[in-house]
Amino acid sequence: MNAEIRQRIETLLAKYPVWQRRTIGDHFDRVVEKYGDRYYILAEEAQYTYSQVKQLSDRLARGLIAMGIRPREHVALLMGNYPEFAIIVLALVKIGAVCVPINPVLNVRELGFVLRDSDAVALIANDRLGKTDYSKILAGLFAGCLGEGEGEGFSPGFPLLRNVVLFSPESREYPGVRSLNSLMELGDTVSEDERRRVQRETAYPDDTCFIMYTSGTTAEPKGVMLTHDMLLRGAYASCLARAAQDGRRIYFPIPFYHIFAIEQAFLFVTFVGGAMIPHLQFAPQSALALMEKYRANDFLCVPTILLSILNCPELDRFDLSSLTAVLCASTPAPLPLWKRARDELKLTELSTGYGMTEVAGAGVLSWPGDDIEILATRVGRMMYGGSSGLEEFGGRNIQYKVVDPFTGRDLPPGSEGELACRGNIVTRGYYKRPQENAALIDKDGWLRTGDMGIIHPDGLLQLTGRSKEMYKTSGENVVPKEVEEYISTYHKVNQVYVVGVPHQVMGDVGVAFIELKPGEECTRREIIEHCRRGLAKFKVPRYFFFVRGDELPFTSSGKVQKYKLVEEALRRIKKGG
Repeated sequence: MNAEIRQRIETLLAKYPVWQRRTIGDHFDRVVEKYGDRYYILAEEAQYTYSQVKQLSDRLARGLIAMGIRPREHVALLMGNYPEFAIIVLALVKIGAVCVPINPVLNVRELGFVLRDSDAVALIANDRLGKTDYSKILAGLFAGCLGEGEGEGFSPGFPLLRNVVLFSPESREYPGVRSLNSLMELGDTVSEDERRRVQRETAYPDDTCFIMYTSGTTAEPKGVMLTHDMLLRGAYASCLARAAQDGRRIYFPIPFYHIFAIEQAFLFVTFVGGAMIPHLQFAPQSALALMEKYRANDFLCVPTILLSILNCPELDRFDLSSLTAVLCASTPAPLPLWKRARDELKLTELSTGYGMTEVAGAGVLSWPGDDIEILATRVGRMMYGGSSGLEEFGGRNIQYKVVDPFTGRDLPPGSEGELACRGNIVTRGYYKRPQENAALIDKDGWLRTGDMGIIHPDGLLQLTGRSKEMYKTSGENVVPKEVEEYISTYHKVNQVYVVGVPHQVMGDVGVAFIELKPGEECTRREIIEHCRRGLAKFKVPRYFFFVRGDELPFTSSGKVQKYKLVEEALRRIKKGG
């Protein structure tokens, strides 16, 4: 660790000698007192200082109060990487409401499930995002009731939903539906004193402020409950792990709804008075232009994005002299990719990490000075938390151990097994899932991650696989059971089994083994078209193999042996099947 990096860490430790437990809203207000004139958001078409974001979020918070949103009620947020996403989140946390960010690529069925399961009383959504027209999608989802049920339940299928607000970057208006601009104007009917009173009376750092949906071990996604204090501790520990300098500017094309962006950009930069540079729709050339324009110091990405930047033919045209750091995570990046990042982008602080929504993002990060050989084979160390850490954890926010994946018993140091963790950044559990919570988290707070790994004597963690069937493609979790159940609804399918297999760029990809009903014929295209009607794009398998029932490997008790399917999938893919 060089002297400059060590000095940055010492500065961060001195800046926060004692951990002050606050809500995210109170934390942001304190930050504005110090960095009010600095830029907080540097977007493609607009720039906002900390003070401007505070003014806008306070006004929007008053609008939410006037609209009838009460403390601890749940508000779903379906939005791309616009500055308004951050402003809405801050407005929600300032009135004690709970934000439920939704993945924009979910289809109608999946969107409806999250809205119902989360008990959302309001939805704030983009009217359009790329080629997707959400105004039409939502009108269909709510059975034509869009704009007709405000205050009394929007649709019979969504009895708790009282309000839908559409945000249009082009200022389009929709009859009968409140716009984000009109919600801002509604805020002028509520006094600032009233807003401050609500913020003061909901200042509970241990209250849930986010419910973030993630795929787990069941067919449907589950809402991870995260508190203000968990998220702030995790963000500060990430600053220490990555030696964030004063004013760091972070470019990210990672979607705002994802814990990666919330923790490593939205909250991260507030501890150093830095700025975030969100990208609405990633494309290599426009990404490079944004990083050059705003003099980005840091870059959040997954391997597929980093590779596309390096392969951009116009790379040499852009001045990236301010860019020194990258955090490339979610799926492992191979050694050649790290070498190219170091040599072609001239990066000196390369980092990777390991985490999950259930641990408020990253619980493990590498150090900026780690060799690229380490980055390619390890995922980092348990993060030191400084004043935010626990004394009994050696100043860390989180502990990891390795357990037997079948019995749950602790394994000796250096053994390979399932990783389990506990700490003050670990979720309390999933929303409305008491049985799953009891199975996931034991009486001492240890959470079973489902990931296989080794904790080496030097403190570095190595991931070796997954103890559960879930796989991750381009940073998104996929549950085979959900995909299997949906493909099985196709009228020609008799049975189907889905597994994940390693992919050099995407992490994992899905492979479906399908047995058709007697006498039926089917093509790969038919199955793909069926999948696209009911599954998000990242959940659609990459490979489809039609097999006979007697070709499927079953145990004597009738259970399919999925590890054998993985072996068969790899064999067929290698052969060019």
